[in-house]
Amino acid sequence: MKLYYITGTCALAPHIVANEAGIPIQPIQVDLKTKKTASGSDYLAVNPQGYVPALELDNGEVLTEGPAITQYLADLKPEAGLAPANGTLARVRVQAALNYVATELHRSYGPLFSPTTPREIREQQHAYLRRRYGTLDKQLAGRKYLFGDEFTIADAYLFVVTGWAAGVKLDLSDYANLQAFQKTVAARPAVQAAMEAEGLTRH
Repeated sequence: MKLYYITGTCALAPHIVANEAGIPIQPIQVDLKTKKTASGSDYLAVNPQGYVPALELDNGEVLTEGPAITQYLADLKPEAGLAPANGTLARVRVQAALNYVATELHRSYGPLFSPTTPREIREQQHAYLRRRYGTLDKQLAGRKYLFGDEFTIADAYLFVVTGWAAGVKLDLSDYANLQAFQKTVAARPAVQAAMEAEGLTRH
């Protein structure tokens, strides 16, 4: 399978999940501006929407949307324990966490990445994100990961998105549980391997 990524994006989450599950993938870097891969091929032929991640299966089919890809990968290797079984309440809770990260956190970072976003909008986004992170900080109290001691696909997604905070000068230093979570996830060998493969370093 081929995983198309742009360094520093949410595509890191399925890369982490693949590593955690022991699923071999071929990471293929995409240029953000040209939408070309390192070999010069047209990424838009893979994903017409142009964003990452995209997972190209061995049969040529393509999956898009990070949360969907992470669930697909987790279900390929259920013995890895990265997602509860479908049809269980535990699975629904993990899906709810994925949706929370996608809609309340990931989406809210968007304006902060643009240099033309007015300061007042940036301040509003910072305040909004801090409120949303406050909820997660409480959930993480006394826990290693979002749902206890077991690492899940939701943890991978939260870790990646939260890693963007420093780059947009979002101060989360007073959320001790969240900070501990970030350090714990960053120390996982599968996470370190994915970050190294994508040319990232831990902060």
